[in-house]
Amino acid sequence: MSFTGKYELQSQENFEPFMKALGLPDDQIQKGKDIKSISEIVQDGKKFKITVTTGSKVMHNEFTIGEECDIEMLTGEKVKAVVQLEGNKLVANLKGLKSVTELNGDTITNTMTMGDLTYKRISKRI
Repeated sequence: MSFTGKYELQSQENFEPFMKALGLPDDQIQKGKDIKSISEIVQDGKKFKITVTTGSKVMHNEFTIGEECDIEMLTGEKVKAVVQLEGNKLVANLKGLKSVTELNGDTITNTMTMGDLTYKRISKRI
């Protein structure tokens, strides 16, 4: 199953409390909460390129499954991480935060957990 495609954000849960916990300023949180971000994923075997465009902010991440890489966090900070592929899920642990991106048909669900706080994003292929 290939993750390659463009996906538009359909819904999200716990955006504001999660972004506050990450340390994002309130004005950025307010601006970002209603924007329908577009995620573009290009998968070439074990190599992934992911571009997330949210309004004027663009985040690029590239990684190879099982190899250490630099991942840009939502705060703009770069952290070292290893992304694993577990069935139809991309799993990464980033500086106290666990990210699971699951592909089911034309829907991608990204769940980020930090402590007891969970942020969930659901995007559909466009």
